[in-house]
Amino acid sequence: MAQAPLHPQDALAALGRIRLDTAGVDDVLNTVADLARRSIPAAAEVSVTLLRDGTAQSVAVTGELALRLDEWQYEQGRGPCLDASVSGDALSVPDTAGEDRWPDWGSRAAEAGVGSSLSIGLPIQEAVVGTLNVYGRAPRSFDGDSIGLAKTFAAYAAAALSNAHLYSDTATLAEQMRAAMETRAVIEQAKGIVMGERRCGPEEAFSLLAKISQDTGHKLRDVAAALVTRATGESR
Repeated sequence: MAQAPLHPQDALAALGRIRLDTAGVDDVLNTVADLARRSIPAAAEVSVTLLRDGTAQSVAVTGELALRLDEWQYEQGRGPCLDASVSGDALSVPDTAGEDRWPDWGSRAAEAGVGSSLSIGLPIQEAVVGTLNVYGRAPRSFDGDSIGLAKTFAAYAAAALSNAHLYSDTATLAEQMRAAMETRAVIEQAKGIVMGERRCGPEEAFSLLAKISQDTGHKLRDVAAALVTRATGESR
């Protein structure tokens, strides 16, 4: 069940209250995605992309659609989230159907029901950069005020992640980043298993895993890992 919307100031305050002694980078990333979706006006889905050693991965998503929109960019090797990761800029796509910088991605996004997007660079540490990606259903979902708010939110989010870097040493943070990326890989494996067993699409598979997680009180990664273990006999 989706959580209630948040006032932007409440979301920023929540970012500032993150306990770095109890929250790992994976938890911080998921919190960032959830708070952004709940506080940025017209945000339908949100993801966080990390780019490390030239490899991009969505390590936090609020839904299957956000993941697909990101992965279409990774497949092509270009798109707003990748360009924003490298440049650190804020890139707005007001109308995906008429987008001429990334036309292939734009047309696929429009067909999937996403009319606009924002990708805002997140400088995390020297070896890892990323973006906060915000997707809207309608064209021109994000006006100047929304874009300004998203930039402010991204700055707070980057600060939270930078503080995580200061809290732990570089080796520990790198391991947490690696674990966050592995979490996404395990979830993707589990989705594939569910799709094969139930003959369903990726969104339904993701929703089923999320429901099991909610019903059992176990983290989504643990639910996914247990399913992969059952299917392959390999521990995760």
